Amino acid sequence: MRNSSVSKQVLGLAAWLAVTFIAAAVGAIASVNAGSFYTQLVQPAWAPPASVFGPVWTVLYIMMGVAAWLVWRIDGYRAASGALALFLVQLVLNSLWTWLFFVWHLGALALAEILLLWLLIVANLVAFYRLRALAGWLLLPYLLWVSFASVLTCAMWQLNPGTLG
Repeated sequence: MRNSSVSKQVLGLAAWLAVTFIAAAVGAIASVNAGSFYTQLVQPAWAPPASVFGPVWTVLYIMMGVAAWLVWRIDGYRAASGALALFLVQLVLNSLWTWLFFVWHLGALALAEILLLWLLIVANLVAFYRLRALAGWLLLPYLLWVSFASVLTCAMWQLNPGTLG
């Protein structure tokens, strides 16, 4: 049975965006001083300026929330519980990375964690794609950005062993 009520759909979209932005807020709390910390690190020449991250993540979180909503629309949480649970788990890991890197300065653990996050995003993308192709495609920019962030995490950790031990 498809969810057809417009108000239910709008509420569902708002709820999935809220869940996604709660995860963003948890990460944002950890990144209050991220800009100054990031600029103090030795960086590879290809590292983006700190000002790039906020806008990129905002767009990615919107796309992620919409993707989850599209999957939820099929027939609620029960019909896609595995894919949506995977989505929630990767959101938690996404937020955790910010704490590992910017607050606790654990470069090796942040790298291991982002690699696990990358695997979960791949699994989530595939699960969403199987249920609703557009939802999977909406996660592709997120996967690409986390791929880049994984390489950047590794480079920053290697370039800053004293700070990101």
